[in-house]
Amino acid sequence: MAEIRVVASGLRFPEGPVAMADGSIILGEIAGAAVTRIAPDGTKSPIGNAGGGPNGLATGPDGALYVCNNGGNEYAQGGFLSTGPSTDYRGGYIQRIDLRSGAARVLYSECNGHKLSAPNDIVFDRQGGFYFTDLGKRRARDRDHGGLYYALPDGSKIVELVHPMLSPNGIGLSPDEKTLYVADTESSRLFAYDIASPGVLRTEPFPAPYGGRLVCGLPGFQRFDSLGVEAGGNICVATLVTGHITVVAPDGRVVRQVKMPDVYPTNICFGGGDMKTAYITLSGTGQLAAMAWPEPGLRLNFRGRAAAV
Repeated sequence: MAEIRVVASGLRFPEGPVAMADGSIILGEIAGAAVTRIAPDGTKSPIGNAGGGPNGLATGPDGALYVCNNGGNEYAQGGFLSTGPSTDYRGGYIQRIDLRSGAARVLYSECNGHKLSAPNDIVFDRQGGFYFTDLGKRRARDRDHGGLYYALPDGSKIVELVHPMLSPNGIGLSPDEKTLYVADTESSRLFAYDIASPGVLRTEPFPAPYGGRLVCGLPGFQRFDSLGVEAGGNICVATLVTGHITVVAPDGRVVRQVKMPDVYPTNICFGGGDMKTAYITLSGTGQLAAMAWPEPGLRLNFRGRAAAV
């Protein structure tokens, strides 16, 4: 296990970390229904009033924060894993939060007349649109299908790209933005889609799973969560149960697995001047951790853009 430094503790199912230019990390607390900024010294401060279940986050071209909100879950006493939708759940949605005022508004709650179920992870392309996954919602005896979407940050357009999917979770773009990567949780598979143009995918014919190319799958009982991409193109997938960050090359080779001190590492992002500091959400223990990473992470579009008024 590499040397890992705990930046903050006492977080309620942290997810979706975003490394800001000032050295702080903004993340969602799914079980806490909150978006939280963590200063370099570990000090925590709330941002707005997200409600629901804030998961994947990204800063957009206007400097605002865009949030994948799963609409809220119930949790067993003392537990951190969801037991199903919250009693006030009405669907999932994409939120925009102004980082200066904290004002939050819902951008999208449906697509083509169908409600979003549980938006999970998000990535912006250079053109300023964003791809996001919808994990689907699990209930006691059934579950919603998940899907893959593309939308514009002004609320004017949302497009369903792939549906149904079992449990699409992590999402990321290759450095040249010609490939979109999607991690599926329950199957522990990483898929790739060729991008024809912003928001348009080239899908593969049947029997290609979900119309994508299978990049990698792991043996045994392991589950993929969210992901980050290195500047060199490798995909770093948070791997549940075994508690690793699994680094996968674009050709499907497992480059390495980095052991975490938690069986529920849920996401990874990169920061620091050289982009070689990895920030990892450890959701089982409610911590944000940091460690030196051997390769620089890909610098995300619009990272550090000044917040809109």
